[in-house]
Amino acid sequence: MAHTGKHNIARGPERVIMARDTRETLDSKIRELNDAIVELAGIVEEAILGSVNALAERDISKAKTIYEADKNINEKRFELERQALIIVATQQPMATDLRRLSSIIDIAGELERIGDYAKGIARIAMRLGDNPPLRQLVNIPVMAEKTADMLRRGIEAFVNLDEEAGMTIPKEDDQIDVLYNLDYQELLELMISDRENIDRATFHLWVAHNLERAADRVTNICERTVFTTSGKLIEFDRSDDESDAF
Repeated sequence: MAHTGKHNIARGPERVIMARDTRETLDSKIRELNDAIVELAGIVEEAILGSVNALAERDISKAKTIYEADKNINEKRFELERQALIIVATQQPMATDLRRLSSIIDIAGELERIGDYAKGIARIAMRLGDNPPLRQLVNIPVMAEKTADMLRRGIEAFVNLDEEAGMTIPKEDDQIDVLYNLDYQELLELMISDRENIDRATFHLWVAHNLERAADRVTNICERTVFTTSGKLIEFDRSDDESDAF
């Protein structure tokens, strides 16, 4: 008997409905990933601010809590990546959606790395214990606040596809670099003047270093925002220091 070829072929209106349903499903899943990115960024922001606060107040218990909570950040990062890859495999996203999904995966990694820097600061707070810092923490809390603010706005720019904000936020990284260089010079002089200062000065330098590197990671996030919105791969100027967190 002749094959009519009519079954399994969606008619015009049916194809429109199927395409619309697929689009709505994809949009919904991307919104869920955006919400998860915002949540993870909030946790990381709290870790950065909390670790510096624990250092300033010599709060070993708080530092330990932040140190151990890094596992949660790692788990959320990998779950985000897993969900994004499932969408790529099952939803057949178009070019713009693919850029957004790949950026979500990259940003999750950047957030996890910033969490590592917070963990490193918490570790230093634990090692210093009740011993006071070599000198009053002046620039460090300012660096932490500025980095956290950049992070918050950088994530907002990505979620809102705000290319202009993605281009301008990285310029603020220069302020972090200035504060880092000030601390570096002052602490170097203290180490040279008295060898007894070396250990505590080194710990202080690592804290400043971690915050400076965290701000660089926010710059990376902004690069992904520009890529998502325009398709352009732009690398903003940044420090050449690519060493690991303490």
